[in-house]
Amino acid sequence: MKRYPMFMCLQNRPCLVVGAGKVALRKVESLLESGAQLTIIAPELDSELVNTLKQYPNQAAWQQRDFQDVDITGHYLIIAATNNRAVNTRVAELANQRQIPVNVVDNQAACSFIVPSVVDRAPVMIAVSTGGASPVLARQLRMKLETMIPSSCGQLAAITEEYRDQVKQRFADPEQRKQFWEHALHGPFAELVYAGNVSAARQMLDEMLAKQSSETVIGEVYLVGAGPGDPDLLTFRAVRLMQQADVIVYDRLVAKSILEMASHTAERFYVGKEKANHAVPQEGINALLVRLAKQGKRVLRLKGGDPFIFGRGGEEIETLAENGVPFQVVPGITAASGCASYAGIPLTHRDYAQSCTFATGHLKNGTIDLDWDKLSQPRQTVVFYMGLTGIEVISRELIAHGTPSEMPAALIEQGTTRNQRVHIGTLATLPEMVKQRSVRAPTLTIVGEVVKLHEKLHWYQPERHVAASEFSRNPEPQE
Repeated sequence: MKRYPMFMCLQNRPCLVVGAGKVALRKVESLLESGAQLTIIAPELDSELVNTLKQYPNQAAWQQRDFQDVDITGHYLIIAATNNRAVNTRVAELANQRQIPVNVVDNQAACSFIVPSVVDRAPVMIAVSTGGASPVLARQLRMKLETMIPSSCGQLAAITEEYRDQVKQRFADPEQRKQFWEHALHGPFAELVYAGNVSAARQMLDEMLAKQSSETVIGEVYLVGAGPGDPDLLTFRAVRLMQQADVIVYDRLVAKSILEMASHTAERFYVGKEKANHAVPQEGINALLVRLAKQGKRVLRLKGGDPFIFGRGGEEIETLAENGVPFQVVPGITAASGCASYAGIPLTHRDYAQSCTFATGHLKNGTIDLDWDKLSQPRQTVVFYMGLTGIEVISRELIAHGTPSEMPAALIEQGTTRNQRVHIGTLATLPEMVKQRSVRAPTLTIVGEVVKLHEKLHWYQPERHVAASEFSRNPEPQE
């Protein structure tokens, strides 16, 4: 370890920046945010820096002149950020002689300290450094950390600081205090803070302090939307919860590549459902979630698409609420928006459709008894989920209720994945297209004038299916 990592307190400390250009701007901003009393010496001031200094009228002063040796005196920390290498070197020499910490921009050898790339979740601060070897790599690592650490992590730290004395009074044994905080920071309390429900989080922490240590601790259920298939479409929160779960309860439509991103140590329960073939009935899934949570486990309920759009997520959290089980819901990109985007089919468009309707092609009782009059209105897009087996009924009823038989329509098979296939036809040709091309679930059906835009706007062409795409062309509107 060539450099010792540390965090310095600069509150009300006199600091000096020599230079006032674009490079100096970043240094000045971070110093001012740290509470330093700042002197800037430079003949000219960058326009952006002028605006920055206006925000700190009592904290920074600009001296419009060249650097002089005497300027080094009386400062706690110095940064040399001019475009003149000789000036920067002189500042470093004088600072090092007087043992004042100095950083010289783009000159690692002259620095007594270097400025890391920082993830700021004040009061939580995470610094990433390559020792000056690769600043770009440090920034890339910081960006990865940004995606993993919730924005409200600092608020969580502030709340725990407020409760430190109470926890000390409640638990005299340091080991007990450690166990208490480990449980709190890995459970529903922390998740409530991350979700922005601070008042409920404080209430939960109060209840945890009031409980006897022998009392059973209840877990939590994370109802997470896994999106339509592409792992890159997961939200940051979804990935974080996937990686900290003790148990994973997942559906058939959750892609293997997404499931592999979840915790490898978590116990897994497959509860996938196909037509007339349910691995676990819905009532059994609801009961399973309650049972696992009451064992004190963090349960990830992973569902394809969005859990609240034809995902029966509402039924599951109703049961959780009735049984007093804490839960949170993480939305996912629903199949309609995900698959349509990857097929180059806008769901709304000024020239073609001013509304969009989502409909299920498979009702609870196995029928497709929908409000066909509303689904047959002009200048709208209709998206059918789970409509593949009922495609003949959908086509027939829409035409019977006024939708033109030549209305453009699309079948998007395994949308957003490398196995995606897009089949373009008309409302009248949909049933025969399903048979001829052996279209398989999961497939989304889109009916509307917007489908015309596929030929012009399609952009996602997975290499694996170049041949399949060629095969899918037909005499009707071309793919």
